[in-house]
Amino acid sequence: MEEFHKIYKERYLDEALKDYAESDYYPFHMPGHKRNISELADPYKIDITEIEGFDHLHQAEGILLEAQNRLCRLYGSRRAYYLVNGSTCGLLSAVGAVVKPKENILIARNCHKAVYNAVKIFGLKADYVYPQFLSCGIQGVVTPEDVEKALRKQGNTRAVVITSPTYDGIVSDIKKIAEITHKFNAYLIVDEAHGAHFSLSPHVPRSAIGQGADLVIQSLHKTLPSFTQTAALHVASDRADAARVEEMLGIFETSSPSYVLMAGIDRCVRLLETSADELFDKLNRRLKLFYDNCKELKRLHVFTKEDLELDAGMDADPAKILISTLCAGISGEQLYRRLLEKYHLQLELYSADYALAMAGIMDTEEGFQRLFCALKEIDAELSFWEMSGTWNGEGRFLQEVYAEREKVWEISEASYAAVEETEESCCAGKISAEYIYLYPPGIPMLVPGERITEDFLAVLRKCRELHLNVQGIRDKILTVAHI
Repeated sequence: MEEFHKIYKERYLDEALKDYAESDYYPFHMPGHKRNISELADPYKIDITEIEGFDHLHQAEGILLEAQNRLCRLYGSRRAYYLVNGSTCGLLSAVGAVVKPKENILIARNCHKAVYNAVKIFGLKADYVYPQFLSCGIQGVVTPEDVEKALRKQGNTRAVVITSPTYDGIVSDIKKIAEITHKFNAYLIVDEAHGAHFSLSPHVPRSAIGQGADLVIQSLHKTLPSFTQTAALHVASDRADAARVEEMLGIFETSSPSYVLMAGIDRCVRLLETSADELFDKLNRRLKLFYDNCKELKRLHVFTKEDLELDAGMDADPAKILISTLCAGISGEQLYRRLLEKYHLQLELYSADYALAMAGIMDTEEGFQRLFCALKEIDAELSFWEMSGTWNGEGRFLQEVYAEREKVWEISEASYAAVEETEESCCAGKISAEYIYLYPPGIPMLVPGERITEDFLAVLRKCRELHLNVQGIRDKILTVAHI
């Protein structure tokens, strides 16, 4: 891997990107345009500020209002807002729009770190609902029953925040969760960052928009042909106050929105308005052929929806290709590296026992064929020695990574407490003052205010052994809070 990094080390970024774009590396990762759209003008020629005739995003009355209305009509939401700071500013704004400082909030433990930052900023009292793990060992759905149980326990909850789909494409039963949430007079915010393509075709799951969610945040760039950082915040019910949403966007979104990024959103919407059926039909055919071909793999295994054993009301995104290595004799990282270094296929991420390839409507037939042929060749090359000696699989390791932790303080209390840096070996029993998480997907393993245990430190060591990207800790030094 060092040789791979040397190619671009000590280079000007624009030159390195140009060289990479001209290489044969294929992107099974976000952004969803897959570097496969060329119709937009030279970005320098269309990079403007709020000049006459081009409207103001934070008080849209002209061309930007019409553009956002097109987005609204495409998804069937009540109001839709362009986000050029990614879903992060949408999540912060959504929480701030419905929850007052110091109020109670219930969040799925697999929420993105932006949700935890909202808890900190507004000084909220957070409780968690934990996603179930599927038989394959990956994080699955948040069940309506667990949401109801948590709401009864917490009491006086102002909002519920659910991530659906997950990074791996697992979709919770939003309709039932919404019914339960509203029964307790709370708002439902759905982080649908990885589901911006939902409801645009019968071949993909249904969006939380139209299923009872109040506010829905989508990252257009993750799964659709739109620039990185482009996203949308939808007001999906009459319960949410659009004026309050706009007030929060004025705080958390830049006051100098990029017209290049906004033009990219509008170009994406226009493409979907005219060609969604054709594009998704083509993607569905290519995915079906890919999954059918992968049935012949002997040691690697590509999960199908049937493998996930989902209950009624739950779903899975077929464009999230989960490649299991549990029976292959190699780890998820080893598969990821082989695909990258030998076959020049860049996947989205790897975990202990699987790697994730992200597909979308801009992927080519050649791309799917390259991935299948590479998997077939790797599968055939896996030797008996590898099967029996190199890797025996971690099974449900992620359950240990995202296990329930003891909350001693609220996030805001620990974040603003007196702190000290402590060597990892001396941290057991102390209270964390920072987030520790794997990136991607950016889900905290430990949040400020939670107790550091020997079990957690063992998980940290295991993450390093698996070469997982742990963030929030450097040189085995943790920041802890004084009690």
